[in-house]
Order: sequence, then C-alpha cells, then structure tokens
Amino acid sequence: MDLKSAVTVGALCAVVASTPLAQAADAYPARPVRLLIPFPPGGSNDIVGRMLGQFLGERLGKPMVADNRPGAGGTLGIDIAAKSEADGYTLLIISAAYAFGPSLYKKLPYDPVKSFSPVSKLGTGPNVFTVNPSVPVKSVKELVALAKAKPGTLNFASAGVGSAQHLWFELFRMLTSVDIAHIPFKGGAPAMLDVIAGNSHVAIGTVVQMLPHLRSGKLRGLATGGAKRNSAVPDLPTLEEAGVKGYEGSNWWGILVPAGTSQAIVNRLDKEIAAILAREDVKKRFTVMGAEAEHLGQDGLARLIADETAKWSKVAKAARIQAQ
Repeated sequence: MDLKSAVTVGALCAVVASTPLAQAADAYPARPVRLLIPFPPGGSNDIVGRMLGQFLGERLGKPMVADNRPGAGGTLGIDIAAKSEADGYTLLIISAAYAFGPSLYKKLPYDPVKSFSPVSKLGTGPNVFTVNPSVPVKSVKELVALAKAKPGTLNFASAGVGSAQHLWFELFRMLTSVDIAHIPFKGGAPAMLDVIAGNSHVAIGTVVQMLPHLRSGKLRGLATGGAKRNSAVPDLPTLEEAGVKGYEGSNWWGILVPAGTSQAIVNRLDKEIAAILAREDVKKRFTVMGAEAEHLGQDGLARLIADETAKWSKVAKAARIQAQ
C-alpha cells in the first residue's frame, strides 16, 4: 500500500471510529429526560432545577421531567441518580450540600467523585438569615443578644442533619457562640414553613427560596451570607457587615450525570446549558430570585466541588456533625 492509500484508509477509519459518538449526540434525546431533584418541592434546588428544565427541554426538543426524591440531606436522591443508567436520560441537580456528604457520612452509598460526571455549574445565590416576625429582633446583633440572654429558648429549623442550612448555621454558631437548638426537617421547604407557622424561630435558606416570604412579611430577613449585598434584598446587610466576622455562606447549583455517560452527550448538555445561562431573560430570572447565573464547564464544576468539600469538611469536623 502506498503512502497516499494509507493516509486515505487512516482518515476513513478515523471517521468511522468517531461516527458512534457523533450519532449519539445527534440522536439524543429520543425520549423525555428525567431531572432528579434530591430535595422536596419548594426549595432552591427545586426552583432552579425546574427553571432549567423548562429551557433545556425546549433546546433538546424533549420534555424534562422533574423527579423530587428527598431524604437524608439529599443523599437518597443522589444515590438513585448514581445507580441510574448512564445513558443521558437521568440528570441530577446538586447544590452546596453535595460537598458536605463526604465529611458527614461514615459510608456514602455512592462515590462523590467516581459515581458521576460533572456537566455544568448553573449559578450562585447567598443564604439569608430569617426569623418569624413574632421573634423580637430586627438585626443579627439583636438575635445574638437574645440568644445569649435566654440560652436554649430559641430554635433553628433546617433541611436536615448535614444539610446546607445546618452547616451554614453551625458556622454562624461557631463564630457567635450562641445557644440555639437545631431542629432538623426533611427538606428546606418544610423547615421554612415551620418557622412561618411560628413553631420554630430561625430559618436559613437561599434568597431564591425565601424571597417570596420576605416580601409577603411571613418571614423577617436579618442578613445575607454572601460576600456582598444581594440586589434582590439590598437593604439587608451581609453577615460580615452585621458583625459576624469571617462569615460567608452561599449556595450554588450544578448538573451531574451518572459516570459512564457518553462524552458526546455530556458535551451536548454543557453546550446547551451554557447557551441557556447566556440568555438575558434567564440572567434576569436569576437576579430577580436573588441569585446569579454563572456557567462553569465540566472541569470548573469539578474544581468547585473539590474546593467546597474541603471548606465545609472543616466546619463539620469542628461542630462534630455526623449524619445518621
């Protein structure tokens, strides 16, 4: 075989070898895609996930079906996703809570690194400290003073042991030395509703989740946990401004797929999500909710998860939190 023939054959083989990947991306999806949300309806994962699902379904040409599977700080739903077929028909939305699992559970039913392939980061939103309006405080300083004057009389409702709300609160408790009891629920929405009902006193959640209730007066905002003030609640100071030096706590959202999913499909999803997050109307929807659309690709999301895992594992260790 001469050199010209060898080159021609080699080029043909390369085309044939690449065809299955190209065909996989072109043919995908052929049916509805499930978006697994490991928390109950009403929380920030649910709100952001359903918003993404609407636009992603339009771009893919097939419906995105939201599937809420709450429990155990999100680990139950994450495990379901990890054990799903790696065919691109199960997507998992994660948040900051995903980075807490390795330090909170002695044995996770999945491997946070090996069980999934990262796709895209969606955005970031700070937390916000709120109280039931009946609690006689209007600032973080007053909350700390009341908790110290009457130790053990206030309680804090979270999405569960080891949840984002729990870790955010433990960092606050470590920096202020307050005695406020922790009451875990199965999800951020039930915890928030318990505070609105007046059974619990303090709730921490993302601005995305809390904003409607802040505007209606069902909850009173005290401060946000981001590095800067949030445009949706500009009158609220940051925790740092409110006197809790060294505090920063924000949520973030990303999309994973089961490990082994075709790289062509992962690339397609990342490309479509990047296009969605670049839309001005989508950016505005994030802003109105008190968050910020922010795309990071596969490598960027992997680095974010690693950094957040290292940061919050220190808090979990110091607070001696061990999920059941």
